[in-house]
Amino acid sequence: MNRSIRVDAVLVQAGIAGALSFAHLHDLAAASGQDGWKAWAYPVSVDLLLVASWRRLRTEGPSRLAWSWFLIALSASLGANVATAGFFDLQHPSSWLRFGIAGWPALAYLGGTLLAHTSPDPTSDEPTEPLPTHESAPSDAASARRLIEAPGREEPAPATASVPAALVDHARKLADDHQARTGSAIDADTLRARLGVPAQLANAIVAQLD
Repeated sequence: MNRSIRVDAVLVQAGIAGALSFAHLHDLAAASGQDGWKAWAYPVSVDLLLVASWRRLRTEGPSRLAWSWFLIALSASLGANVATAGFFDLQHPSSWLRFGIAGWPALAYLGGTLLAHTSPDPTSDEPTEPLPTHESAPSDAASARRLIEAPGREEPAPATASVPAALVDHARKLADDHQARTGSAIDADTLRARLGVPAQLANAIVAQLD
């Protein structure tokens, strides 16, 4: 029950404020030379712009367009309240006040058109490309290091355990023969030339011969 009383009080307060602002806008327009139905059209125009901008804020979220026109309409309403409170001589309104009243319909039409027919920025809903994660850094660094250490070589570096046993046995025979002829252990470059294998594979075989 307390909630219903509070809501009713808010609605009554809003109705009073709206009625006073509506009357003040009418009086200001009438004092500026807009008589008859034209004076009543001004408060309707201001209220419609307020409603349109507030609806845009509620349905599509905050935006500079909606906030700008909401503040313009609110300033027009508050300005009419102040102007009719004795701060201006409405018996002899100034030229700039007449100019503002005369230009309001075009300004309100522009604001209403922009609010009704301008779509939100579509780029805000477009998915962005994911940034590279830190896991890719080690592989990239390792690839760059291999290119620097072995330029022009594209063959992979085989692990020692991946060397076939038959190839190791054949290499051991070549190493024994080289030892017998030269008196020194065979090196990787010589073994590579004798076997016709890549340098990485020759290094792996030499490591198994030791």
